[in-house]
Amino acid sequence: MRISDVSGGEPTARDAEQDGREDGAAASPAVPRKVLGIRLRRLRESQYISRREAAEAIRVTNRKIEDLEHGRTGCALRDVADLLTIYGVTDESERAVLTALAQQANTPGWWQAFQGVVPSWLHTYIGLEQAAGVIRTYEVQFVPGLLQTREYARAVIELAHDEEPEAAVQRRVDLRMRRQQILFGPRSPRVWAVIDEAALRRPVGGAAVMRAQLRHLSAMSEQPHVTVQIMPFSAGGHAAAGGPVTLLRLPESELPDVVYLEQLDSASYLEDEADIEAYRRVTDRLVTRSLPPAETRGLLRRIAAELPDTEPTATLAGHFPVH
Repeated sequence: MRISDVSGGEPTARDAEQDGREDGAAASPAVPRKVLGIRLRRLRESQYISRREAAEAIRVTNRKIEDLEHGRTGCALRDVADLLTIYGVTDESERAVLTALAQQANTPGWWQAFQGVVPSWLHTYIGLEQAAGVIRTYEVQFVPGLLQTREYARAVIELAHDEEPEAAVQRRVDLRMRRQQILFGPRSPRVWAVIDEAALRRPVGGAAVMRAQLRHLSAMSEQPHVTVQIMPFSAGGHAAAGGPVTLLRLPESELPDVVYLEQLDSASYLEDEADIEAYRRVTDRLVTRSLPPAETRGLLRRIAAELPDTEPTATLAGHFPVH
């Protein structure tokens, strides 16, 4: 099963401004950064200028140009103006569009207010998540962050941050709950979550917390833009058994999908088309081998009913997802 690509023309500055006024993409500079990066890379390549030459011309590092072209960071407006001049862009309307994109790319995301509990490598993911039109995810150990209850989220966060003061733990929980607001806005993304049965049989936080989490999953799966499927034990081994993966599709047709792979204290963002296509095939196979949504809800109810009235909090070792 494949979610089709969307089609459309190149965005204008006005389009970007309209996106910025809507919920979801409103709080994220991810789309303007990605669009600006692609435009600047195309302009540079059309002039046969290397990244190193561009970097030297505006006195920045080669890595800075690479990050800019991949939409990982914003850029000083003066540097953008200098790059446009170096690339031979003299048309004032084109320069105005790209300058507007650069201004939006530099707008801080709302998650900047959670500085201190958001590692630098997670900023990019949150920005992409907040702007995405489609989010496809597979989780093997925990319920996906966007679908966690507050109590379950706290239990997961405490596994990795049990030595932090209460205020810091609460800020992490508040951040996770704030991220979930994209599911209830006028431009909610299409979320497609495949969860390994093992994650649902671990009573994280205790039986009562887990029972409430399972019921919440079932309720969320009834939403028209949220699909939840369980990868059952009976399916045996499968292509994504090695770990969690998230694919994010941004709303602009010229932007490539991004594959997000999280490790214990870092993350990888795959943007090469061959890598992206490989993970698309994996997620497609996961969907076809997992229980359909209706059967998933039935299994969620059965697992909840099997939980004992009292259960000690689980203690896990291994990967504790920040996101």
